[in-house]
Amino acid sequence: MQKKLKLWDAIMLVMGSMIGSGIFIVSADMMRNLGSGFWLVIVWIITGVMTVAAAISYGELSALFPKAGGQYTYLKEIFGKRMGFLYGWGLFTVIQTGTIAAVAMAFGKFTAYLVPSLNDAAPLFQSGEFKITWIQILAMAVILLLTYINTRGVQSGKLLQNIFTGSKIIALLGLIAAGFILVDFSHMSENFSLGLDSFSNLKKDISGNFLKEGWEPIGGMTLLGGIAAAMVGSVFSSVAWESVTFVSGEVENPKRNIVKSMIYGTSAVMILYLAVNFVYLNALDRESIAFATNDRVAVAASQNIFGSAGTIIIAVLVMVSTFGCNNGLILAGARVFQTMAKDGMFFNSAEKNNKNEVPANALWMQGIWASILCLSGQYGNLLDMISFVIVLFYMITVFGVIYLRFKKPDIERPYKTWLYPLTPIIYLLIGTGFCVLLLIYKQQYTWPGFLMVLLGLPVYYFINRKKQTDQ
Repeated sequence: MQKKLKLWDAIMLVMGSMIGSGIFIVSADMMRNLGSGFWLVIVWIITGVMTVAAAISYGELSALFPKAGGQYTYLKEIFGKRMGFLYGWGLFTVIQTGTIAAVAMAFGKFTAYLVPSLNDAAPLFQSGEFKITWIQILAMAVILLLTYINTRGVQSGKLLQNIFTGSKIIALLGLIAAGFILVDFSHMSENFSLGLDSFSNLKKDISGNFLKEGWEPIGGMTLLGGIAAAMVGSVFSSVAWESVTFVSGEVENPKRNIVKSMIYGTSAVMILYLAVNFVYLNALDRESIAFATNDRVAVAASQNIFGSAGTIIIAVLVMVSTFGCNNGLILAGARVFQTMAKDGMFFNSAEKNNKNEVPANALWMQGIWASILCLSGQYGNLLDMISFVIVLFYMITVFGVIYLRFKKPDIERPYKTWLYPLTPIIYLLIGTGFCVLLLIYKQQYTWPGFLMVLLGLPVYYFINRKKQTDQ
């Protein structure tokens, strides 16, 4: 593969793939689960520590296996083909493609702010609860457009990534600055006045809307359950940084630059996320955050900061953010499916590069399946279910660092995990706590995604049996 991606490009890919629509929405549900400005900030800090610890740990593996395929390659090399396939299966069926679909739908929904006729138009097709809307068609068009651009070569995808990621970082910095300079009345002290007290147990009316007067104090294990539920949002907003490992084969000096891009990129994004949440706490009171219309906290905050123009400003920012995010996800994901095809674990045609030296077939397969997920209307539910699975695979990969230290202590390591073994242990402890609490308190977020990954086992055995029969 041609080495066309420099360190700066890799950092832009990390940051661009992470920053999508989540940061503009998830803080509403997090506040409903915790009812406290302090706990909102603490959960974002925990997620930040967790994310950067994983990136630092992945650095050791990226230097040991500087090949395309990233996390799939690490899991295959350390734990065998079956584990690698299960990850790749989950990535194609829902993790990568489901994220692409959800981010594209967010692009469509915020575009509807600027073009209200998109919201008002009658469905193109409807049968019971299933319907096809113009917003879904727009989401599909964005996916297919970005897929086409990326088939034109790495240079095209790289240029688009750098422009859109740079634009949304500048816009976020502008929002953060305005959130402290232009707000007429600060709610910061009010939001922190409750200290470490936490509140939740909100009731709903007959229409399913949360009742604002239903706050009740929570503590002990109920608080831990609330933290885990809140982390579903912060974790989902902070994933996809590992996408840069998928394109290791196209990065200059991957043994050094992949490590640096993950650490620099994740650290910068988590600082940005924390700052944006301080803007929410400064511009809005607790109820305005928790009960923002359609959970669009950023819109509510922006209206307080910029007045009536706030909705348009945030709509444009989210459109830029989601467009750039999807470009990074599309560019990176196809490289995993190409690597799997080379190992005989995916459609053979996905292995080929086109005349522009990119895996066009893998790109189109990914793009078409992501588009189908847009039509299904279930992408949002799928994403709620896979935060558990994503963290589970992160944990297995991070554990791989410790496992290899014991299994192959003498292997040359161009980069060693900073503060080993403390860094991977920190991730494993937080990740285990998150997964256990979800299993106890929020099972709807756990078993469906886990079951979806396990469905890959019969597929794996079918592929291997077919290969043995062919031989």
